[in-house]
Amino acid sequence: MAENETMPIIKRIIIEQNQGPKTRKNIFIELEKILKMPIISYFTSFRFPVMIEDADADILEGILQKTDLSNGLAVVVSSPGGFGITAERIINIFRNYSGTGEYWAIVPSKAKSAATMICFGASKIIMGGTSELGPIDPQIAVSEKGITKRFSLCNLVDSYDDLFQRAVKEKNNLQPYLQQLANYDEREIKEFRTAISLSEDIATRTLSSGMMKGMSEKEIKQKIEVFLTPQKTKSHGRPIYVKEAISCGLKIDLIDKKEKLYELFCELYTRTNNFVSTKASKCIENSQYSFATPAPK
Repeated sequence: MAENETMPIIKRIIIEQNQGPKTRKNIFIELEKILKMPIISYFTSFRFPVMIEDADADILEGILQKTDLSNGLAVVVSSPGGFGITAERIINIFRNYSGTGEYWAIVPSKAKSAATMICFGASKIIMGGTSELGPIDPQIAVSEKGITKRFSLCNLVDSYDDLFQRAVKEKNNLQPYLQQLANYDEREIKEFRTAISLSEDIATRTLSSGMMKGMSEKEIKQKIEVFLTPQKTKSHGRPIYVKEAISCGLKIDLIDKKEKLYELFCELYTRTNNFVSTKASKCIENSQYSFATPAPK
């Protein structure tokens, strides 16, 4: 294990000196002049098998402890997702450290699953015309003959319920249903239901204390239904673009692609995404500090 992986969180935050981080630092400085608030970026790789996890929350908090956030905070997010509970923790960190008690989420390209949850915690989301949010329904990875397959827990529970109900109504030959039901573990189904409920609870509670304040959790759940279930999107990876996100009641600022702000976000995204697709698997940084998790060999 590398030395910097065993150090306390604060000491592991490295001020990088090579040209790449210097260039990204200059972009942070320009963006902060326009937005008039500090900016932090949180990127996890779409190429390498990493997720949003608790260690990331510790690093984010470590950097924020050393940053003047009296004017608020803007967070640039790019990630395929991870643990919903970690997203909830990160939201709490951002809100607590921001001097205004709020933060803005900026999505230059893709913030999916748990990364979408982090955006839900913002007071507003800044997106471009091609930016993507995504469904937050929990997934499970299953390895079969060396191949990793991902399944929606909503679909698994629905298929179990459907099969069970058909078995209950069957008055003749139950054997085919019993054989299929034997493939399910009732204890797992209960855990899946809990995970689905947890994801919905994190999303609705987060929005009810933020950009959808004043609405009941029932109203919020109805508005963001497209994020909660695969019934409409059909696939966990399917993009939810700006117009659909706005129709759900989310507070979104759409940036025109001709704006300087859009150009800077795109450049920061291109440079950082390349970094977490080649040399690193995660990158968390602002204009002063940069932390990167090495890419797997």
